Amino acid sequence: MTTRTYWLEHAWLGTRTEPGVALDVADGRITALRTGADTPPPGAEVLRGLTLPGLANAHSHAFHRALRGVVQVGSGTFWTWREVMYSVADRLTPDTYHALARAVYAEMALAGITCVGEFHYLHHAPGGTRYADPNAMGEALIEAAAEAGIRITLLDTAYLSAGFGEPPNHHQLRFSDGDAEQWAARCSLLKERDHARIGAAVHSVRAVPAGQLGTVAGWAAERRAPLHVHLSEQTAENDACLAAHGRTPARLLADHGVLGPRTTGVHNTHLTDADIALIGGSGTGTCMCPTTERDLADGIGPAVALERAGSPLSLGSDSHAVIDLLEEARAMELDERLRSRTRGHWTAAALLRAASGTGHGALGWDGAGILETGAPADFTTIALDTVRTAGPPARLGAETAVFAAGAADVRHTVVAGRTVVRDGAHTLVPDVPAALADAIGALHG
Repeated sequence: MTTRTYWLEHAWLGTRTEPGVALDVADGRITALRTGADTPPPGAEVLRGLTLPGLANAHSHAFHRALRGVVQVGSGTFWTWREVMYSVADRLTPDTYHALARAVYAEMALAGITCVGEFHYLHHAPGGTRYADPNAMGEALIEAAAEAGIRITLLDTAYLSAGFGEPPNHHQLRFSDGDAEQWAARCSLLKERDHARIGAAVHSVRAVPAGQLGTVAGWAAERRAPLHVHLSEQTAENDACLAAHGRTPARLLADHGVLGPRTTGVHNTHLTDADIALIGGSGTGTCMCPTTERDLADGIGPAVALERAGSPLSLGSDSHAVIDLLEEARAMELDERLRSRTRGHWTAAALLRAASGTGHGALGWDGAGILETGAPADFTTIALDTVRTAGPPARLGAETAVFAAGAADVRHTVVAGRTVVRDGAHTLVPDVPAALADAIGALHG
């Protein structure tokens, strides 16, 4: 077992920024951490700047990256945006999805993201025809993450109806397995590997009939796998759920055993006080996606109240209008300032934990997202000498990372002890912008 040593000029250790830290790494894990290392040990790989635990993007739809710059102008709502999204989804094949996801995940690595939760519902060919490998699209995502050098939790998503009591529309036929039992049978064929975990998702209460929610929750519970769900992202969903079931989406999920400590509600935007108590009291997590929520004009979720009620907070880039977890962390605080007209709802350290350790936990990678002995050797370094980050004292590293830095300031990313990004360049995907342009251009013709 070969040991490699990294010397971190500055490192955020969860509660403080420490100068001069040496990390020994072997077999993909941190085997020793030494503070007070004023100079690099002989043979160490030097990472100048501020090193953070690897960031976890807890909510991703990789193919939405093809919409960036296409759907940001003009009027409309989430529902009109969705029609454009469907048109892109209709064009994807396992090969084109692999090419796009590989480029998107490489972009994430350049942004310091070492693990992604892929909320995956694009299962079949257009019209619902099954591929010879029923998980061809999911396997394309798992392989894309491997080639981009990051970890993935494939959150295989049940998407069975267009709305309460409505069959899938023609776009959604490729999302649907017919019923939850068939969804579970297909999911059970997926295999975990070193860089990949398999989880489950309920797309939303409108997309999975109430009587089938328990099947999805039971599949995840049997495997102790993470379970995610889009929850109360839109007021129209809440209204339709009340009309169909006489209760809110959160109450409906609770009644069918979906909520709990291994479950994460994504967005959790339009909630009642009782919903917040249900989510927090059950230990259900909340994944906020501020850059998408503002892009789609969804609204600002009650993150402060959810956390106070007991819901752990994580972050995601969702539709990838922006891929920058530091911006997501900053936006969560700044959005709350706009809503409340007060400042200082979270410390920088708390926001970094949401972007790292809590996000990893939401994706089933317990013990990741921290810099300590025994943890996975996943970390990222941001420069402290750019036009954005120069000036503050190094001891304020967490504050600089959250309130000044962004994806453009990431210099190095290490996953399982392997350097994936060095000096701002991806080591496995040599030209990420070209890979993105080629993959997206193929979809737009």
